[in-house]
Amino acid sequence: MKNNQPAEGSQDAVYQVRLPVSKSTIDLVADLIRKQRKRLGTRWRKVTPGTQAIIVLAVLRHDQRLLDMAGGNDVSASTVRRWVIEVIGLLSARAPRLDRALKKIADDGGVVVLLDGTLVRTRRRTGTENRKNYSGKHKSHGLLFLALTDEKGNLIWISAAKPGRSSEITTARHSKLTEHLREAKLGALADLGFVGLDDDPDNPVIITGRKATRNHRLTDAEKEANRLLSRERAAVEHGFANLKTWRFLSKVRMNTRHATTLLRALLVLANSEVQR
Repeated sequence: MKNNQPAEGSQDAVYQVRLPVSKSTIDLVADLIRKQRKRLGTRWRKVTPGTQAIIVLAVLRHDQRLLDMAGGNDVSASTVRRWVIEVIGLLSARAPRLDRALKKIADDGGVVVLLDGTLVRTRRRTGTENRKNYSGKHKSHGLLFLALTDEKGNLIWISAAKPGRSSEITTARHSKLTEHLREAKLGALADLGFVGLDDDPDNPVIITGRKATRNHRLTDAEKEANRLLSRERAAVEHGFANLKTWRFLSKVRMNTRHATTLLRALLVLANSEVQR
């Protein structure tokens, strides 16, 4: 006779936790799932769109283990993984493209955007292929992303993922950031990591502070200009803070090829929470 009971004789326990997301965000995800099921002609699923939305949001918000979420909802861990990947894809499709995001800022009367980069940590894997993901600056493995926010710190765009050893300038050039800014007639405030990005110093669209060098110490006026720029740029940290409240980003465990899709999906969720 087959015995499915644990050796200790205890039963599984299900506990409740609070999911700190708004109803509008849950409705947004549930509506996307509902439309996807209709598009695919799905006749039956294990749970309703609303329940699937809550399970996926719990994974993304709290970084809950897939096996734990599966056991509490009578499904397999692979099913929860499929649900997460499905929702991430649906959300990322709603993330704005760079040209459209900048055009919207310009149409709303904006003048500048805020530019910064961040490293999203990943699992350390063995082998030479993973060496490019090691960031000497942060002394850890991860993927580099650039982000743009408006003057209030609301995220408007996230770049594609680049290996952690990549520089912010190279990533910005790969995205043709300066060209898009000039086309939209906007400027960008950035930190010293972007010095040298703009290829037209006589008519710059990337505004950075001044770096001190061995042969040139900053004057009092240059120091004051750096302080003013830092004060104006402070809001960009709010955008990253809103993004990183989704604890799934604490260390990306999924395949890194999904990382760009994940970040853009979380951008949509973060903005949904801010705009509620």
